[in-house]
Amino acid sequence: MLEHADAPTTAQTTARPPAPASAGPGVLAPNYEPLHVVLVSGEGSWVTDVDGRRYLDCLAGYSALNFGHRHPALVAAAKEQLDAITLTSRAFTHDLLEPFARAVTSLTGTETLLPMNTGAEAVETAVKAARKWGYDVKGVPDGEATIVVASGAFHGRTTTIVSMSDDPLTRDGFGPYTPGFRIVPYGDADAVAAAVDGTTVAVLVEPVQGESGVIIPPADYLPRLRALCDEHDVLLVLDEIQSGLGRTGTTLAQDLVGVRADLTTLGKALGGGILPVSAVVGRRDVLGVLTPGTHGSTFGGNPLACAVGIAVADLLVPGTLQARAATLGAELRARVEALLAEGLLASARTVGLWAGLDVEPSLGMTGRQTCELLAAHGVLAKDTHGSTIRLAPPLNIEREDLDLALDILTKVLRERRAAVGR
Repeated sequence: MLEHADAPTTAQTTARPPAPASAGPGVLAPNYEPLHVVLVSGEGSWVTDVDGRRYLDCLAGYSALNFGHRHPALVAAAKEQLDAITLTSRAFTHDLLEPFARAVTSLTGTETLLPMNTGAEAVETAVKAARKWGYDVKGVPDGEATIVVASGAFHGRTTTIVSMSDDPLTRDGFGPYTPGFRIVPYGDADAVAAAVDGTTVAVLVEPVQGESGVIIPPADYLPRLRALCDEHDVLLVLDEIQSGLGRTGTTLAQDLVGVRADLTTLGKALGGGILPVSAVVGRRDVLGVLTPGTHGSTFGGNPLACAVGIAVADLLVPGTLQARAATLGAELRARVEALLAEGLLASARTVGLWAGLDVEPSLGMTGRQTCELLAAHGVLAKDTHGSTIRLAPPLNIEREDLDLALDILTKVLRERRAAVGR
């Protein structure tokens, strides 16, 4: 069995209201507005709140929990390393750094790895490497490098990264913005071609846009970008922080169309839901421009992160979890198509065990309201952009638990339709 022991069965799971919000204003900065669920423990695909209510986690930490909560192999790796050494800084090396790099590059079919901590740091690293490569190797005049990016993208929230965003919520109020980015419509290879010129050092996109609602580009999009980048001596950089490491039914989303990026950013699932771990993998000659002193991180590639990262790679090497995501993804797609046919969804997109669902507007319900109702029935999901919700359960979720989540979603949407008199 892939799921952890002692997860509740369908019969044990009943509708319940969300946990109450914490009393008083508190001292935590208000940069998030979470659902009113206060979690204290998790095991496999299930979590428990402060009042003992249990929920099926269908967000999985935005894919950081691809292997579920407290996967025994990952917890064991972390515990063993805690008894040895947890941090050396990069002023020294340690016995797991090179094995970690070899494990991840072998898994992803890449040449070299530069370790960092968070997804945003990985993207920042890729941007720096691409610019340095552009100046040192391609010969772009200093300070003139441009990178083509996509509308609707989400690569993080640092000041450089919000400079390449067209989302007012993440961008507005944080200027002045970093120059050097050209934003074109996502999925439009012709627009990318029109934006590329002699100053272009990279095209940076997500193979599937996660935060925007699991937006899937045309099948020929990435292959056309690959050919375009080859033609113009431009780096193809793919952000696989959410889509990578099994989510799409393949190790990387780019594997679905047979493309290999020059640089790929990884994060979230690379830390197994235990600690932040990220990396940039790709061409040795490109990452090789980041020489000593030009880039670094105190915690990047620390022993604890490497121990967990190696264990993550070990879980994915057999391909079982990727195959499971593909198989369950086909069932997810069938259930979603039924909701579309019933008129409960306006549109939807699925790839592997990942779905973006647009609630039918006539139901008069936002994505947030949908997620609140799902939580009241014991399912955790996340809204984005109006009436869209995202489902991204752990890759090792049991089939009956996935069915339970979709049964509850169907119930919530049908009850709403009945309430508005459709």
